Amino acid sequence: MLFGKKDIIGLDIGSKHIKVVQLKETKGSYQLQRLGITTLPPELIVDGSILDSSRVVEAIKELIVNTDIRTKDTTLSVSGHSSVIIKRVTLPQMSEDDLAESIKFEAEQYIPFDIEDVNLDFQILGLAEEDNMMDVLIVAVKRDKINEYVSVVTEAGLNPVIVDVDAFALENVYEINYEIKEDENVALVNVGASMINMNILKGGVSVFTRDSSVGGNLHTEALQKEFTVSYADAERIKREGAIEGISQEDVTAALISASEDIIAEISRSFDYFRDTTNIMNIDHIILSGGGGLTKDFTLLLSERLGIDVSISEPFRNIQIPENFDREYLKKIEPLVAVAVGLALRRVGDK
Repeated sequence: MLFGKKDIIGLDIGSKHIKVVQLKETKGSYQLQRLGITTLPPELIVDGSILDSSRVVEAIKELIVNTDIRTKDTTLSVSGHSSVIIKRVTLPQMSEDDLAESIKFEAEQYIPFDIEDVNLDFQILGLAEEDNMMDVLIVAVKRDKINEYVSVVTEAGLNPVIVDVDAFALENVYEINYEIKEDENVALVNVGASMINMNILKGGVSVFTRDSSVGGNLHTEALQKEFTVSYADAERIKREGAIEGISQEDVTAALISASEDIIAEISRSFDYFRDTTNIMNIDHIILSGGGGLTKDFTLLLSERLGIDVSISEPFRNIQIPENFDREYLKKIEPLVAVAVGLALRRVGDK
């Protein structure tokens, strides 16, 4: 359908940054058209909940104007262990139409919320090992969570046409930018300000997802406490490693201490993955989010977990026009990975 090819923007509303990306499809590939980032004061969105919607609306409006985006159709995303449930289940073989009719009944036994309070979707992954069975991914998101985010996007003058999940947006980015190897298990780990999103792929197919309410704010809070500095100064120290009057060594010690807590949370998620899937090896971690910008975090994560870690490259296979500053794009790549994944979505796709 032509409607499915309409221009669409990916809008990632995080608790520290709002990121917007617009891509244009060109002969089987994509070209970057627009990109913008704005920073939010820390009190507007806390632990994924929008506490000051009017200021968030204004921030979105200003970002859209400054980025010169004219398109209204928008993909946005949600996350959070208390409002998003993703389950991989095995069900009797049936058509997609039949499953669509019975999904409420099938999902009820796996979803710990009242089924009437959630929006449901599913994806048939393929045949299961058992005869006449199939593997299905079921996603349930609390309606009030969706409404909260859809409302600010609508009030900002945009038209939300798709609501995705952060973990799947990361998977979209992986699929178009990386070579998928059948025998490789890759963990896509997005360390945001107040949330870690994780999606582990086996041969390119999602086998485990998890959100944790821990994030890079731990770094900021540790620096504020250690050096009695403002939130803004702590953020600058986090990126640059030091500021006048504070030594590099002292900064490194404070950051390592906070990093250990974040890494411990990632490690616990990996242990749970191994226990529940009997898949023991994780071959590679692709890190995105603000955590990918924090000094020495990537190296420490690799050392502590004994797994190779690389920074997400969401523009690896996307054409970049001459008018974009490539050095700047390289610098902020991990920050915009989810937004790029959202911009890859089209109405009616799966």
